Amino acid sequence: MKKKFVTNLALLIFLNLLIKPFWVFGIDRTVQNVVGEQQYGLYFALFNFSLILNIFLDFGITNYNNRNIAQNNHLLSKYLSNIVVLKFLLGIFYLLISFAIALLWGYNWMQIKLLLILAFNQFLLSFILYLRSNISGLHFFKTDSLMSVLDRSLMIIICSVLLWGNITETPFKIEWFVYAQTASYSITAIVAFLIVLSKAEYIKLKFNWKFLATTLRQSFPYALLVLLMSLYTRFDGVLLERLLLNGEKQAGIYAQAFRILDAASMFSLLFAGLLLPMFAKMIKQKQPINQLTQLSFLLIIIPSIIVSMSSFFYRKEIMSLLYHNHVEISSNIFGVLMFAYIFVSTSYIFGTLLTANGSMKKLNTLAIFGVAINLTLNFILIPKYLALGSAIANLITQSFIAISQIFISKKTFKFKNNYKLVSRIIIYVAGIFVLGQITRDLPYKWGFSFSIMIVLSVIFAFGLKLFNIKDIYKIIKYGD
Repeated sequence: MKKKFVTNLALLIFLNLLIKPFWVFGIDRTVQNVVGEQQYGLYFALFNFSLILNIFLDFGITNYNNRNIAQNNHLLSKYLSNIVVLKFLLGIFYLLISFAIALLWGYNWMQIKLLLILAFNQFLLSFILYLRSNISGLHFFKTDSLMSVLDRSLMIIICSVLLWGNITETPFKIEWFVYAQTASYSITAIVAFLIVLSKAEYIKLKFNWKFLATTLRQSFPYALLVLLMSLYTRFDGVLLERLLLNGEKQAGIYAQAFRILDAASMFSLLFAGLLLPMFAKMIKQKQPINQLTQLSFLLIIIPSIIVSMSSFFYRKEIMSLLYHNHVEISSNIFGVLMFAYIFVSTSYIFGTLLTANGSMKKLNTLAIFGVAINLTLNFILIPKYLALGSAIANLITQSFIAISQIFISKKTFKFKNNYKLVSRIIIYVAGIFVLGQITRDLPYKWGFSFSIMIVLSVIFAFGLKLFNIKDIYKIIKYGD
């Protein structure tokens, strides 16, 4: 299983490195620079609003389905025939709920119109993720890897034409960005459905109330977890837009920094997508999971530390390179948010492990505390520190969640204390901090000093034997 994890992770990272950095820094960033903080801030707030209500759209079905298909491949046709119908019913309900809450919150018609299109995009994305949960659940990881970049690839093509193709004299509008997402998600959903259809023995779409009720009841803990996680990770953008007089502008400034955290988190999310079906199958077959857990944790935490700390030391230079306005403010927000990335990455390992084990009560209880902490801090800090207050709230919340998940996993799976590994990681963090201080004072251009810091950080990781090339080579060549 370790060989399958490492080889498929390598393919996933390779494909996503080809596509997603250009999407985030080439397309998404350019769109914000072109339309301005005001328009993009509104889009960012509405996008987060549509994401938070995702519970009514997915209801935890994707994770529930992925775990069940991984453990029971023969259920694909039965589940597919019923869940496709359920997804469309939930989609209609989700659109109605989004419209109703938007009216209650006082959004104007222009904002509601944009929100409804974003909500439809969320439906398409949710349907794609459900279909992909079948593909990865069947352990067709290479196919799933290709599907993971198809939507962004299509968006890059469409947005590139609109931004730089000179096909219209009208300035780029934020609505065009949303329409490009609609087209890309639609094509990807069709391709994903055809792939899953080819793997199923049959599909007979039907409304089986008993099956649907059972599925909703069993998937509810997953749905609740998705809602709670959305609240403590995405509600900050909504609160900034609603609580402050210049809320759209502050949300736009926050989005500048949050975009990079979001982009980095995409790569950490790749680990979760691979690990959930693997952990689920291993737990069902009562195979030991401690080695895979440690391997995946080290493979994610070391790059996360490097990215977080190098971003902190060179935060002003990075934000100046990417944006034209509000660099001084957004760079400080960026520095705080990138420390949160270490804890976000940790959660993708231990949160996924607990999900695969079905420890939903523990995860949901923890997430409720996370929401309470995050909302309390946001209401206290936003009026005083504006967007920076949301960043601080994010860091505190994510650190609480990640550390708690580690302790819960240790107790649940009876992991032994590995003081040697913990001490190495602490030494590593301290060493990277010193490297950052030294490279900042080098008499070179910041890009060269930044590169030196990253290269030395990687070498330092191998020197402390946090990574072992021989062990990874043996896993790839010979398996477990």
